[in-house]
Amino acid sequence: MKGFLKNWSWRSIRSRLAISVLAVTLPLIALLLYNSFYSINVVRNQVASSNKNMLILYMDQIDKNLEDVDQYLNNLVAIDTDLLVMGLPAPDQEYEMAKLSLFSKLQEKIPLFKTIDAFFVYSLSRQDYVSAFRQVGTFAERAAVQAYLAGILRGGPDGEAIGSKRWYVKEINGTYYLFHIFKSGDSYIGSWINTNRLVGALGLIDLGEKGRSLLTTDQGIPLTEKAYIKENGIDLNRSLDNYYLTGSSSRYMVVGSESSKGNINLIAMIPDEKILEKLPYLRKIILFVSICSLIILPVGTLLLRKMILIPLNRILMVMKRIKEGNLDVRINQSAGVDEFQIVNETFNTMMAQIQQLHVNVYQEQLSKQKAELQHLQLQINPHFFMNSLNIIYSLAQTQNYTLIQELSLCLVTYFRYMFRTNLSFVQLKQELDHTRNYIRIQELRYPDSLIGRIEVPDFLLSASVPPLFIQSFVENTVKHAMTMDGFIEIIILVDLWDEDGKPYVRAVIEDSGRGFPEEVVNKLNEGGKMTNEQGEHIGIWNVQQRLSLLYNGQADISFSNRTEGGARVVILLPLHENNS
Repeated sequence: MKGFLKNWSWRSIRSRLAISVLAVTLPLIALLLYNSFYSINVVRNQVASSNKNMLILYMDQIDKNLEDVDQYLNNLVAIDTDLLVMGLPAPDQEYEMAKLSLFSKLQEKIPLFKTIDAFFVYSLSRQDYVSAFRQVGTFAERAAVQAYLAGILRGGPDGEAIGSKRWYVKEINGTYYLFHIFKSGDSYIGSWINTNRLVGALGLIDLGEKGRSLLTTDQGIPLTEKAYIKENGIDLNRSLDNYYLTGSSSRYMVVGSESSKGNINLIAMIPDEKILEKLPYLRKIILFVSICSLIILPVGTLLLRKMILIPLNRILMVMKRIKEGNLDVRINQSAGVDEFQIVNETFNTMMAQIQQLHVNVYQEQLSKQKAELQHLQLQINPHFFMNSLNIIYSLAQTQNYTLIQELSLCLVTYFRYMFRTNLSFVQLKQELDHTRNYIRIQELRYPDSLIGRIEVPDFLLSASVPPLFIQSFVENTVKHAMTMDGFIEIIILVDLWDEDGKPYVRAVIEDSGRGFPEEVVNKLNEGGKMTNEQGEHIGIWNVQQRLSLLYNGQADISFSNRTEGGARVVILLPLHENNS
């Protein structure tokens, strides 16, 4: 992954195309998703608002019925003499008459209040319970409610609810009931409602097959449908100011309305799938477009890669190989767009022309280098020729005919070698023989002032070397280090040298003269040209130029001074055999 990021260029066409595709597709997908969520939220808000208004109407109706019951019971507490008698220590006959009269009134009125299940009156002093009820429910249910009421009215739990202005919820034997109790003297009157029957009318609301309507306490405890709530993981303990979504296996919208008469809430749970069934086509279109966009993105990327990136990469790879010096490579022609076909054909044609031009230039450079090499070699001949004439002239003045004969023979051998130096390479043996001959000439010129020593292993004598590459430095020593009152020793050591696993011919030319000046050593090692008042130092520069041309920069010359005095030149030449 790191290698991929390292080779990735943000300025490449590949990057720009990828960014362009993403810049078009991602906002489109984002817009579609936003539109989808916006549409869903609009539908949810509409459904929530509609059901919220319906629940408010139902709760207002329930509250109105409870308000009517409360008003009727309050009137009884305020003005009914029969209720007052039941709360006083009246005679038995009077008590029974009041009880029978009150029961008749309650039984007569109960059909008018369709919400409640029963009215009840309880005389605390006589421990007497009277109930007027609808013909709903069972005897066991009414007996359980009566036992609960008798218990709290005699001072049991929930006694603080007596006389409250609001209805309260109580669970009895797994069923929830609504109670409201009023006190009148030593007697109590009130009403109770089974919450299961209170929400029966809500079944008319279409909430879907999985939808439910129910009552809860103000703490979010469901009064009905407990098993269903638990099974679906529905949370009812949230604020009912706005709708919310909940549920574990399926999502449900919860809307509700709070009662103003008791600690109960009316809740509707609507399956989200029921709400969104009104958006089937829109959802399908958005889903289809989103999926198509996700499919088009990689498919489009692959097409762009095939039609543009791969041909471009093919061109770049060829150009890199050409940059490395391989001019034989060409772009493979393959089926593709017309523009790349034209580019490829033009590029291949151009490279063929460049390669041909390169060959022509290379041949011209070879011819120029050969001519320059021959010119450099011939530069030495006039220089040495003048020195040789001076030597013969000096010997003739002394009438030393024996030395003149030996010197003449040496000169004939010398010039015979020089006249065949139009060759680029000679054997090392020939070069050393020529150098010995030159040293002998100088020994004849400077008797008792010059001596030469040459050491070389026999297996190197057949190695190919440039002509005059040793003799030129010996000549330079004679020219610059010889004095009439001094003695010079010239030492030539040739051996085999290993440099980075490659064999080289190593030639060391040393003398016992005064050596190079420090600035001259530095300039020679830097490859600079040396000049004096007569012009260039032809010998050294000549050898440097010839080695550079012949070995294409693979040969090396270094200059230094010996610690014991004198100059030292080290020449490294790649080893070549039998190229004379």
